[in-house]
Order: sequence, then C-alpha cells, then structure tokens
Amino acid sequence: MEQQPEAWMRGPVPGVEPLLMPAAHALIGAAEDVRRAAEGLSAEMLWARPGGAASVGFHIAHAAGSLDRLLAYARGEALSPEQFAYLAAEQEPGNPPLDAATLLARFDAQVERALAQIRATPVDSLLEPRGIGRRQLPSNVLGLLFHAAEHTQRHTGQAVTTARIVRGLAAD
Repeated sequence: MEQQPEAWMRGPVPGVEPLLMPAAHALIGAAEDVRRAAEGLSAEMLWARPGGAASVGFHIAHAAGSLDRLLAYARGEALSPEQFAYLAAEQEPGNPPLDAATLLARFDAQVERALAQIRATPVDSLLEPRGIGRRQLPSNVLGLLFHAAEHTQRHTGQAVTTARIVRGLAAD
C-alpha cells in the first residue's frame, strides 16, 4: 500500500481559507499521527508513565481538551464548567481506564469540530482581539487558531514518542 504524503503536501483542504490552511493541515496530520501511535495499545500501555513521563493517554486527552479550550477563546467565549472538569481529569486514566478507541473517538471528534470552526472563520476576523483565561491575556483569532494547531502537534509528537517507548518496553 502506497503511503500518502503528509497532510500539508496534499493540497488545499476544501472550505479552508488559504491563510488558515497551515492550521488545518497541522490538525489533520495530528489526527493521523495520534491514531497510528495509539492503535493497538492496551489501556495499561496507554496510561503507562515510563521514567515518570506523561502517558500517551494524557497527551491524547490533553490535546483534545486544550483544542476545545483554545477554540472557545478564539470564539470569544469563557470556558464552561464542563471544560474545567475535563481539564481537571485529563491526567487521570479513569476507572476503568479509558481505552484507545474512546480516547481516539474524543480526539477525532474534537479535530473535526476544530476544522469546522476554521472553515467558518472569516478572514476579516483573524486580527480581532481575544482574551485568554481569567486574566484575559491578549491574543487574537489568528493567534489562537495557530496556537491550537501547534499545541496539538506538540502533544501529538509526545504521544508518538511515548508510544514507541511503551511498545519497546513491552517487547523487552
């Protein structure tokens, strides 16, 4: 089976403005990378913390949650009680621990919501100011969309690396 080029090399994403294409490509690539990293990992492997590092499960849960929170700020919204509750639970595997299918479904759904928001974002709104958090730290719509994509990529890379380590430790 021939492997596709990376998302950013596949051309425009339908419905996405050219200025926002890098964010869309980053999120599409992250979804593909997270899926490959997590598939086949048991719940125990997902939540393992090799050497005290954050678990694969945490990185996936946090990527989904932070994407949701950053997009709320981009819309000019305050965080909801549900978003704060999700933030508080991101590091916990749950009882029973969340499995790969559940984490991936949540992450994929959040990426789809993010892509829908990116498609719906008018170019003339990109420089509109937005406040972040209780202190209303300064940003704008473009900054938040960019940071949402790069932050997701950062945790994707950590999930991929940790998954390789966990698989390696299981094989020993």
